[in-house]
Amino acid sequence: MSTTDSMTFLEHLGALRKHLMRASLAIIVAAGVAFAFRGILFDEILLAPKSPSFITYQWLCMLGEELGNASMCVQELKLDLLNSKMAGQFSLHIGLSLMAGLVLAIPFVLREIWLFIAPGLTEGERQKSVAFIGISSMLFFAGAFFGYYIITPLSVQFLANYIVSDQITNLIEMSSYLSTVASIILACGILFQLPIVVYFLSRLGIVTPEGMRTYRRHSWIGILALAAVITPPDVFSQIIVTIPVAFLYEASILVSKLAQPKPL
Repeated sequence: MSTTDSMTFLEHLGALRKHLMRASLAIIVAAGVAFAFRGILFDEILLAPKSPSFITYQWLCMLGEELGNASMCVQELKLDLLNSKMAGQFSLHIGLSLMAGLVLAIPFVLREIWLFIAPGLTEGERQKSVAFIGISSMLFFAGAFFGYYIITPLSVQFLANYIVSDQITNLIEMSSYLSTVASIILACGILFQLPIVVYFLSRLGIVTPEGMRTYRRHSWIGILALAAVITPPDVFSQIIVTIPVAFLYEASILVSKLAQPKPL
């Protein structure tokens, strides 16, 4: 390897290190803000879905009244949380603050990713890719809101009230509940990046709209199975979960079609 090649490689590593440090700093600053406002982070956000007064349960109850289905109203959630470790609450406070920092800093993280790859793009590609930051950020936050307001309360309602025997009392570890809620929010944010991932894979010729249409039936079965697992056993809750995820898949097919490289 020549000296020039070595310097170029080292310069790339230096640039990557700089962007990683900036992204990490943004996450740490956002995590510090989340850590300082623990009342909002825990009482008003993460612990809110365990209360029957949570807004999603109110929406379900109003929908149930309109449809004549009183079972959709959440009257009680048998969910008592406990902490069995001396440093349990402090450790969770730090860990979940960092996760909240990652969520809040996503636009800055994506910006640093773009700044790293932008020098290797042509002027036309650079102009088109600027939208990547905004679109990807919006998709992530849309997924996070979907996870928090739809998936989380439906999952909490189902799991908290699920009973195999009256002889068993649920005493849920605080870490189990909070990590589940946080993981759902983060996972849904990542899931909603599907159109972005499909776009780049389509540009590389790895994914095609024809292939996605071929496996559409399999994807729908998977989506319905997922909805059946994570929601209460009523058709309305399953529809609420299924429609946005199915729309995401169909939108990804359109994205793949638009992203296909034009034949020479």
